[in-house]
Amino acid sequence: MRTAARVPQHPLDVEKGVGKAEQQQGRSPLAEACGVSAVLLSGLCYAASSGCLTLLNKHALDGFGFRAPNALLCFQCVLTVILVKACEMMGLIKQLQPVKRDLVLVWLPVNLLFVGMIGSSFYALQNVGVGMVTVWKNLSNVVTAIGDIVIYKKSYNWPVWATLLIMLASAMVGASTDVRFTWSGYGWQMANCLFTSSYALYLRSVMDKVAEHTTNKQRMDEFSMVFYNNLLSIPCIMILMYIFGEYNAIANPTNQAALHNPLFQLVAGLSGIIGFAISFSSLWFLSQTTATIYSLVGALNKIPVAIFGLVIFREPTNPKNLASIILGLLAGVMFVRAKQQPQRATAIK
Repeated sequence: MRTAARVPQHPLDVEKGVGKAEQQQGRSPLAEACGVSAVLLSGLCYAASSGCLTLLNKHALDGFGFRAPNALLCFQCVLTVILVKACEMMGLIKQLQPVKRDLVLVWLPVNLLFVGMIGSSFYALQNVGVGMVTVWKNLSNVVTAIGDIVIYKKSYNWPVWATLLIMLASAMVGASTDVRFTWSGYGWQMANCLFTSSYALYLRSVMDKVAEHTTNKQRMDEFSMVFYNNLLSIPCIMILMYIFGEYNAIANPTNQAALHNPLFQLVAGLSGIIGFAISFSSLWFLSQTTATIYSLVGALNKIPVAIFGLVIFREPTNPKNLASIILGLLAGVMFVRAKQQPQRATAIK
């Protein structure tokens, strides 16, 4: 699941050179204090924060009967904006891009896709089990690959297409054998795949245009993107809250008793903080390793998340459904490996 705080690094977006900082594997005081390598510690932090966020959001939406996902999403966006600005003021991150009219206008289409991506993921997670959500997330790879061919005239070898077909087949079989299947839940999940791919594809084309309006005439760094995405998302999500009637629902304590539950408040707060922490851990991990390993860890991380989701939330399953989940997750790992083969061959030549 993609989140409010994170700028997603889609496997198809992590091109050769994204992780150039992998050559600068400096010493980390925190890693030395823990007695482990910086690569291992940063990878564990990235994997743990990413996995915990999915499980916490699922628990907040499903475990407490909270039926106002846009309100929860708005809270996370507000919290992220506050945390980003606090880190900037404390000197933990470099200065963010200021809010300027011309930059906002250029970034607004990106932000609308971002809101669609994170909003649909919340609605999907509310109605679909964690295991199937992780499998269906892989379908965004299929849509992005098609977009790469149509828009950017790229090409992929047959192992890549083979793994994409396996992902598609596992998702279809998984949905057909899901005892909790609902058209609403899977409709939102399909929308999430489309929004995720559209966001990834459009972001590539607009980054150079955005650079024309930044103060340093360079592309936005990740923290500025996190800041802009979440800040501009707040008014959009507030409109969605009105459309879906969430203001009245929140105002009525009998409808949203979860809001008065301290445990729900703790889970919601933690999900916002951990979502923001992903921005730090992902940058730290990318600075310590290669783009290939970064993508591979992201794909492998879906496996324990799906397992924990099935166990913790006691999601009903059956042998066929479980097999489709396992196959889909393994296909995600094979996809990353297959996509990197042409780049390795080019590097060798």
